[in-house]
Amino acid sequence: MKHSPAYRLATTILHGFDEYRARFKEISADASRRFRDAAWREAQQASAERINLYQEKIDVTLGRLKRTFSPEVVSHCECWREARNHYAELISHRLDYELAETFFNSLFCAIFHHRHIRNEWMFVYSSREDAAHRSGIELCRRKKVNGDWQAALKWALLEAPLDNRFADIDRDTRLGATFLQQHLPAAILSADDAEIELLKSVFYRNKGAYLVGRILGGGVQVPLVLPVLHGEGFGDQADADPCLHLDTVLTETDEVSIIFSFTRAYFQVDVPVPGEFVGYLQQLMPHKPEGELYAAIGFFKHGKTEFFRALNRQVAKREDKFIIAPGVRGMVMAVFVLPSFRTVFKIIKDKFDPAKDVTHAVVREKYRLVKRHDRVGRMADTQEFSNFIVRQDHFAPECLAHLLEVAPSTVILKDDKVIIKHCYTERMMTPLNIYLEQCSDEEKKMVLKDYGNAIKQMAAANIFPGDMLLKNFGVTRHGRVIFYDYDEVCYLTECNFRSIPKSYGDDYQAGGGDSLSVGPNDIFPEEFGSFMFANPELRRLFVEQHPELFDPHYWLELQQAIIDGRVIDVYPYRNKQRFTGTVGQLVY
Repeated sequence: MKHSPAYRLATTILHGFDEYRARFKEISADASRRFRDAAWREAQQASAERINLYQEKIDVTLGRLKRTFSPEVVSHCECWREARNHYAELISHRLDYELAETFFNSLFCAIFHHRHIRNEWMFVYSSREDAAHRSGIELCRRKKVNGDWQAALKWALLEAPLDNRFADIDRDTRLGATFLQQHLPAAILSADDAEIELLKSVFYRNKGAYLVGRILGGGVQVPLVLPVLHGEGFGDQADADPCLHLDTVLTETDEVSIIFSFTRAYFQVDVPVPGEFVGYLQQLMPHKPEGELYAAIGFFKHGKTEFFRALNRQVAKREDKFIIAPGVRGMVMAVFVLPSFRTVFKIIKDKFDPAKDVTHAVVREKYRLVKRHDRVGRMADTQEFSNFIVRQDHFAPECLAHLLEVAPSTVILKDDKVIIKHCYTERMMTPLNIYLEQCSDEEKKMVLKDYGNAIKQMAAANIFPGDMLLKNFGVTRHGRVIFYDYDEVCYLTECNFRSIPKSYGDDYQAGGGDSLSVGPNDIFPEEFGSFMFANPELRRLFVEQHPELFDPHYWLELQQAIIDGRVIDVYPYRNKQRFTGTVGQLVY
């Protein structure tokens, strides 16, 4: 039977998607082996490979389309209309249909340069919007507590598909049971039907394995996350083979939300049914956007699709208009927001302020660097959009005028449409400089401490932010300090940290005396204080909390640790929550 070109186009795209999914699953499935063997460097490489995989498979499939079909077929919208219908039928019984739709969309946008965004030619809206299928696959395992929380936790840990033994399972479960009995709601503790429910899949990231689920009872539920780590230096037999220990127990929704934060690397986890898996996670974190949850488990491209759909719905409500983002205007980026949508939109300006010696290409590569790198809970994830089209009346006039002035090659007004050729999106946060102007004295101390911790933790992950001004950091609703301005970011190992020679003394600081030879990668930590803080009181508080940041030797020692291959992880919960501390690990 001879099929139409549109049908063959659809099957070629689906073949490319199957190649992507097969390799994605291979990388994710091998996370358990990497954790078992403590192959931390390999885990970092696998994370970057999986992020790069999507675009690699899009490029391969695009090349296949261009070799197989004539330009008339590939570039004809009516052919894509028919191909979309065939494709929707081909994926109608798949468990990952939504990911397949996004893959189709990526090929369509690559062919048409992000133009002709219409639902009849691609999947602007899901093909199953009104008819979601349930797979019948059981995602969870369950255990009745029957009043014995230690036994329930022992089941949770020992029945998990982890290959290493626990160094002291009795100790771990005793500490965990005590924690639960002290922190769970009374309705659960007194309930006859109390049970622990956990997803069968283990969530791997960096040096941790996370068991994720919830505790139910008495008509109440709380989330439950059990972080399991290697017991390096812990337990009597820790040196004999890699043993495990339960690091803490997390039961607060905000704590779990931070585990799945947009500031962290994507989990490696087996996801049998993506939509149902994300639906379960949303029950644990009802305030987290669906797109962020897809991204958190590695499907960041479909997370972008869900973000785009959510944005379209919000814009259609006409509750507000796009406005210039509050705070100090950037030297490289023009930033605007839709206040009701908790997202910032960033456009690279046509011309940078003289102090910025970078190019458009360099800025875009910096953002790609952060996308591929472990963000250690301190750098915001971004989504990149091309040919973003919005009606003119959705912009406040002064916002649109500013964008047209500073980025005329990127922002174009055509009839009643605003066409944005390229932009980034990030989660909205309160700029740190604004937060410090509005917060209490106690909050000021806490956020300055976290500001220094953010710099240290990025450095431990081999990232130097470059421009450490307050305006380049934001504060989340959880009070965490996050870096979000990447135009000067670089690897810490590329920097040359130097001391200011004593012979220059006060003359150097005042700009007098002989000139000091400074290379392009030279950094003088002793200068950080005056550069970061115009306010002397803020500077004093910060120096008291983080004096080592102004010592070149601190940075040089950290550099050497990275060069020596030491992988320092940053765990997404506070040190005081841990059942045991381990030397060389950083926690937020």
